Amino acid sequence: MSHTIRTRLIVAAAILLAAIVAVFGPGLLGDYFTRILLLICMNGVLVASLGLCNGFTGVFSLGHVGFVATAAYVNGILSLTAEQSASLLPNLPAWLSGWGMHFLPATLIAGLVTAALAALVGLPLMRLSGHFVSVATMGFLIIVNGVLVNADEFTRGSRTFTGVPLDTTLPWAMGWLVITLLVLARIIYSPIGRAMRAVRDNAIAARGIGINVLRTRLLAFVVGAFFAGVGGSLYARYLGSFSPATFYFSMMINQIAMLVLGGMGSLSGAMIGVVVIGTMTELLRALERGFSIDGVTMPPLFGASQIALGLVFILIMIYRPTGIAGGREIVLWPRTSTRPAPSVEEAPSRN
Repeated sequence: MSHTIRTRLIVAAAILLAAIVAVFGPGLLGDYFTRILLLICMNGVLVASLGLCNGFTGVFSLGHVGFVATAAYVNGILSLTAEQSASLLPNLPAWLSGWGMHFLPATLIAGLVTAALAALVGLPLMRLSGHFVSVATMGFLIIVNGVLVNADEFTRGSRTFTGVPLDTTLPWAMGWLVITLLVLARIIYSPIGRAMRAVRDNAIAARGIGINVLRTRLLAFVVGAFFAGVGGSLYARYLGSFSPATFYFSMMINQIAMLVLGGMGSLSGAMIGVVVIGTMTELLRALERGFSIDGVTMPPLFGASQIALGLVFILIMIYRPTGIAGGREIVLWPRTSTRPAPSVEEAPSRN
């Protein structure tokens, strides 16, 4: 059996397993573990899409959550019925009011909106390199948050945006995760992906052999933004109520930590980071609530998960800057490069 056929069979088996877990998991696992698995799937979409730009083109973006926030509000507005719009957003323009749109079309529209926004802001930002692009993308995130806070007629400002249907289920989240990984894998392990890695490793040499650096970076930025929009839509219809603070620095730090912990330049590394940090966060919540064992009472340790996350992040930077996966894929699909992804210090490419 050839390597290609074996790989396709493994991928097909993985998709079948994911489908079985998505359909039968809620009944077998219970609400608590289903919620954990649901969060892992949603964060997997976000972190994998972040890794396309940060891990494969050398552009270390800190503004990914800006697309998540934009999509969440777009999906939320499109989901409201006429009665909800009149009550919650009375000043909303008539052409945006009362759509009551189903989850799938609203998600696709939100993804396209974020992709268009990424194309618009990416044209100037993707010309930058090094720390400049990181600072610029963080500025984009701050601008998005400021717009959401001040656009009262569209977003309710700093108040909670509510009334969004709770449509995100495990099959939806698992399905979008599978689609995200398949699409990104097809891009990464193709001639386009080789061009992205060439731009990451040495932008001057890539330009010298005819690779359009701006177009390559912009493509990764736009595709990543589309799937960030999908993840934002999943979050919007999972939470039901949210505010601009929901999609800000805390979420950005969590996503960066997951990506760096697992390993930039690796889809499986991104998923490892999501699973490790997601599981660790759930375990540490017991410390935050406090517990009692054999008469020994442990008082609540508020912020324990954030402190532990920071410590893990520091240790990874010191002892394994390329992450757990080291920039290499664990799953078996055709590969075109065995070079580990650069560390965070090396991630921004040089012109």
